[in-house]
This record gives sequence, C-alpha cells and structure tokens, in this order.
Amino acid sequence: MIRILIYLALFICTSVFSQNYTDTELSIPSEKVTLNGNLISINSEEKTQLVIIIPGSGPTDRNGNSVATKNNSLKLLAEGLAKKNIASYRYDKSVLSFTKEDTKKINALRFNNFINEATSVIQYFKNEDSYSKIIVIGHSQGSLVGMVAAKNNIDAFISIAGAGRPIDEVITEQISSQAPYLVDETKHVLSELKKGNTVEDFNPLLASLFNRSVQPFLTSWLKYNPQNEIKKLTIPTLIINGTKDIQVKTEDAKLLHKANTTSQLLLIENMNHIFKEIKGDQNENIASYSKPELPIMPHLTESISTFVNNLK
Repeated sequence: MIRILIYLALFICTSVFSQNYTDTELSIPSEKVTLNGNLISINSEEKTQLVIIIPGSGPTDRNGNSVATKNNSLKLLAEGLAKKNIASYRYDKSVLSFTKEDTKKINALRFNNFINEATSVIQYFKNEDSYSKIIVIGHSQGSLVGMVAAKNNIDAFISIAGAGRPIDEVITEQISSQAPYLVDETKHVLSELKKGNTVEDFNPLLASLFNRSVQPFLTSWLKYNPQNEIKKLTIPTLIINGTKDIQVKTEDAKLLHKANTTSQLLLIENMNHIFKEIKGDQNENIASYSKPELPIMPHLTESISTFVNNLK
C-alpha cells in the first residue's frame, strides 16, 4: 500500500512539473460584446512573449472549430507554442455568443466589429504590461482582421493562410471553379455591393452567399484589400501558407509578401488550411477537418517560435 502511494505521488509530481504552463479561461470586454477565450500562461518569474490568436471566417471558436468541423487547430497551435515557452490568448468569435433570437445583433454585424474586437484584446494585454512582446497571429479571415487591428501597435504580426486578394476576387474564383455559369451574376452582385447598393434580384443558387441579411457584412468586408493593409505594417511580419491548402492558395501568401517586401515568407510543404500534414488526395484533406486527434505540423510551431524568439 505504501509503495502504491509513493508511485502515485511520483506520478502526480511528474505530471505537474512536466507541464510548464497554465491554461485558464479569460473573458475580455469589447465595445459591444464580451469575448470568451483561453489564456495560456508560462510558469516563469520572467516576462514571456504573448501571441494573440485570431480565428478565421464563420462561427469559429477559440480552438479553430465550428459546428460543421472539429479539428482543434488553434488549440494545438497554442499548446505547441506553450511548450516553447510562448504564452497565448485565443478567443471565440463574437457570433458564438449570439442566440438564434439575436437577429438584430446578427444583422448588424459588420467586418469592423471583428477588427474592433481584436483591437480590444490587444489593448487589454498592453494595459496589463505583463509580457515582454505582444504578437498577433491571424488565421484565414483573421489574418486581415489582425493586420488592420495591429496598426503597428504591437511587436510583430503573423499571417497564417490569409487571403492576399480582396474578398470579391476570392469569391469569384471559388464560384468559377464550382459553378462557372454563375460567375457573371456573381461579379454583378459584388460590383453593386462595392458601390454600397443592395441587390434584390439574383439567382436563387446564390442565396446562401448573397441573402439580404449577409449583404451589409459583405459590403463592409469589401472595403479592405489585404495587400494595402499589410503594406502599412512596419513591424516584423511573417506570412505562412501550406502547399496543400485548398481554401487559400500559396499565391495569396506571395501577394502579401510582395506587398510588404520586408516580411518573411514561409510555405510549408504538405500543410493544409488547418495546419495538418496531407500526403494524399483532396478526400484526405477534407477528412482532416473533422479529426481533432491529428497533430498539427511541427514545422509550423517551430517556425513561429523561432520568429518570435528572434524579435529584438
């Protein structure tokens, strides 16, 4: 019995001391909503670097998951960075705090809301003054949100799978590959939205993309060109894309890099949109979106860690 207790005590001590970080929930107020997230703090007496992770498009949570998919991409990234002694804060997008009855809030949502929320998170940690460096990581749509919110008010910016073109060009390209016969009508609707107009009449097949409640959000998003925004950054910038990303092409990363010539460009072979390694076909790629047990590529974590640790 004594021997069992000794083994148990050793196991508990090993488990506690082998983990160099603490993961706690933290809510941060923004202009219109309270953002719920997780703060991973490094168990150190010295100040450490902090990365703020901004999620991608749709109702994406702090872990990189949505109703349709569960991959834990952002959670795994945060935990991987923690093992490299880098703290992080990742949060749920504000839309996840809305209920189905919150139609007014949903209809009032604009792209600027996401930017303001990211700005609130940045300012919260700047006011805390508990970290040696603050770095923003924006994933997918979060890349554009992050580069606008950064405003050279942080120490560095990292874009992962961020579009290098305005959203109208991205949408048109996607429609072109999936339903070429709808391209002309798609271009027409987007052109009107860019002018600030509302479009009432369009092909029903485009309803999910251009329904009346979504149009104001798209109009606000269309005002931003990622190349123009990243060009404004004078802070150290790292642009990352995977060669197996079926949502954002490596050409987008190259466009961002070309727009900000002082940035670093990293293309990770066989990495997909959610940081998983894909050696097979598109079926394997799509299936990975619902496999949280799959690890993310170590090269991603190592490259970000190196970039962060090299900041002066």
